Parts: sequence; structure tokens; C-alpha cells
Amino acid sequence: MMSDPRTAVVLFSGGQDSTTCLAWALERFARVETLGFDYGQRHRIELDCRLTVRDELARQFPHWGVKLGEDHLLDLALLGQISDCALTDERAIELQANGLPNTFVPGRNLLFLTFAATLAYRRSASVLVGGMCETDYSGYPDCRDNTLKALQVALSLGLGAPMTVETPLMFLTKAQTWALAERLGGAALVDLIGEHTHTCYLGERGARHDWGHGCGHCPACALRRAGYAEWRASLLQDAHGA
Repeated sequence: MMSDPRTAVVLFSGGQDSTTCLAWALERFARVETLGFDYGQRHRIELDCRLTVRDELARQFPHWGVKLGEDHLLDLALLGQISDCALTDERAIELQANGLPNTFVPGRNLLFLTFAATLAYRRSASVLVGGMCETDYSGYPDCRDNTLKALQVALSLGLGAPMTVETPLMFLTKAQTWALAERLGGAALVDLIGEHTHTCYLGERGARHDWGHGCGHCPACALRRAGYAEWRASLLQDAHGA
């Protein structure tokens, strides 16, 4: 694959999806920088995991490591102060009257991408990469393709410069996201994701399951676990079919 000469900024939380997106970007773009956000999230341990993931990616995949540029972490504590949701407060995860789970942080991705675009502009980058997905997801309106396309237009107009928003997982199931990781980096990347990334909403590392660390019960863990099982089952089916 020919390298795209542009610089990309990946919204990188240290979770499965953003790590897969980071590998996807490193495979394509000449230079890739990462951006994380501290908004008082309950699973703040992800901010520690993301640095380990970056280091392991660079060590295990040196052809990506030479492209991996600076990491940035922005303090968005104000978002946590006004969110009033289960990702920023100690409360049970449940559905709300509007049909959305109370893990929805209103405006989170809109703010994330706006700040990312501001940083990208200063860093001479013109591509933003995020792990938003509207296939296997909780119904968050700021994860939908139409939302991201509209925001891409708004950012480009507001900055007076083209800004591309790439969402490589938008129409993939979680099983297909595992498959994408394997295509990008083989078993080594799958193992890296399982061992070092963090997805659990409750911030639990706990025991190492075959799909990774986590409580195993929150919506994020349940989705990751089910996707892994579906992906592994498809591999066995393909092997028997061959």
C-alpha cells in the first residue's frame, strides 16, 4: 500500500477500537500523532494504558514506529463536570427514558473532534481518525456517520482548510474489528490489544480473559467479549470449510 503523505491525528483512548484505528492510520499515513482526553472518566486507567499501547506498537511494529509522532493529552475536566452520566459518576449503568444508556456523554465526540481539529491545524495535519461506529454500538447519536460527515464539513469551513474525518470502524461489527486488527498486524496485534488496551467502563483490569482485561459485565466488556467470540468462531468455521 502506498503511503498517504498527509499527517493524521488519531483520537486515541487506549481502548480496542482506537488502537485498531491507530494501526490502520499507521499503515496508511506518512506521519501519525495521537490525542487523548482526560474528562474525569470513571475508567481513567485507560489514560495509563494508552502510553503502554503506544510503546508496544512502536516496539513490536518498527515500520509503524518510525511513523508514530507525538502524543498529546488534553484536560477536558469541564466536560466531566457538566456531563452527569455513568461514565463520570459512580452510578449503575442503565437505560434512560430516551432510550440511550446513561453512559452517553452529551457532546463528547463533537468536542473531541473540534479540539482535535484545532490541534491538527497547528500541527499541519489534515486528517482526523476516530473509532466511532454505528453498527455494534449503544446508539450514541455522536457516533453516527451522518453526524461525523456534517462535522467534517463544519470543521473544514470553520478552519478555512480541508479537514478529513476518517472512521474506519463505522460500519464494522465488533467481530469485524477484531478481524481488521488481525489483517493489519496479525496475531501480534491481536495479542497486544488483548493484553494492553482498556475498554471496561468500570475501570477494572482484573483477570486476563481471552478477549482482554475488564469486569466482563458492563456494556463495553460484553460487546468486546461477544465480538471476540464471534470472530474466533468464524475463524474455526473457515478452517473447517477449507
